[in-house]
Order: sequence, then C-alpha cells, then structure tokens
Amino acid sequence: MSQFDEYCSLDGDDNGNHQVVNSNVPEKTVTPGVGEHRLQYNYTFWFSRRTQSRPAITQSYEHNIRQIGTVASVEQFWKLYSHLVRPGDLTGHSDFHLFKEGIKPMWEDKANRSGGKWIIRLRKGLASRFWENIILAMLGEQFMVGEEICGVVVSVRFQEDILSIWNRTANDHMTTSRIRDTLRRILNLPPNTIMEYKTHNDSLRDNSSFRNTKLTV
Repeated sequence: MSQFDEYCSLDGDDNGNHQVVNSNVPEKTVTPGVGEHRLQYNYTFWFSRRTQSRPAITQSYEHNIRQIGTVASVEQFWKLYSHLVRPGDLTGHSDFHLFKEGIKPMWEDKANRSGGKWIIRLRKGLASRFWENIILAMLGEQFMVGEEICGVVVSVRFQEDILSIWNRTANDHMTTSRIRDTLRRILNLPPNTIMEYKTHNDSLRDNSSFRNTKLTV
C-alpha cells in the first residue's frame, strides 16, 4: 500500500482524473468553478507520516510531507474532503494539515516563524469529529482574527490524538486569547479543559511540536 492509498481513496472525476497534487510539480492557481461559492482564502491539504525510528528533523519532515490538493470553493472542499480517510481511521504516527495556500505546515515558513499554535490533546475516538469542526470553523472565518490563522493540524498518535491551530503572531496575546476562546466554543470544550500553547521558535529550539508547552485552563 502506498502512502497515498493510506490517506485518500479517490474515485476520480468523469475523465478518470484524481485531485491529488504532485508536490514536485508547480501547480496552477486553483479558482472556483462556475456557480461555486468562493472561500475567502484558498486552502491546501497536506499529509505526513513517519515511523518512530526515523528522527523528526527538518530534512526528513519536509521529505515526508505531501500535498493532497488545493481548494478554492466550498464545493471543491467537500469534493476533496469526502474522499479523505478520517483521522480516526489512520494508524501510527500520521498528520493531516489544512493550511492557507502558499503556507507550508513548517515552523520555518515565513508566515509561521513568528507565530505559534494552540494544542488540544484528545482521547482516542474523538479526532474525526473535532477535526471536521475545527476546519469548518476556519473555512467559515469564525475566529475573527483577520489573517492571523495559518492552518490547522490533526496529529494521530498511538495513545492520543492532537489538534493544533497555527497563528502568525505568538506575542499578540489578545489575538491568541481570542483564538483559544473560539476553540473552546466551536469544540464545546468543558471549562476545565487544559489547553497548551507553544511558539514555533520554541519548537525549533527543542525540535519538538508538543513538549515543553505553556498550559492554560
């Protein structure tokens, strides 16, 4: 089974074509079709997977991450999303990413490097529903923080699953607080839910996404 087969089973369009992107080939700008409902931003789905024995260094991470496709309209989103494996059905050490077009889901990307992410740890069995809720909120511009949101990630791990939402400006505490409060609302989190924040600079220093975070309730 290929990496592509693990996360996506596309039936193809009427011409037998699949909406998968080769990340080594420059892609054309995606535009809404006639009569489709334009999203405020274009968004790109990405997938990454690694084995525990492989170090999570930048080089190997960038090698393992793959673009799935880019969407520009509500209709394009649902057409692609409907073919993706749900996070709850993934195994091992896997990540789905949905980021604004032109932003790579990497700490070093110019849109991310001054930012950080909110982290929510989930018990197994909740990831699929929470992932859908958070991406629909992002596409629907429910966070009301201008261009601060870069993208969202669901990370499937062996003992837990992790949701994270990335923003551009880690030191803008008013904005990060608004994102946190909106997350609580759209995911209907209990008031005592522990939420974690980590800057991408800290991630670069300790080469870790989810260790040494700042906790808040």
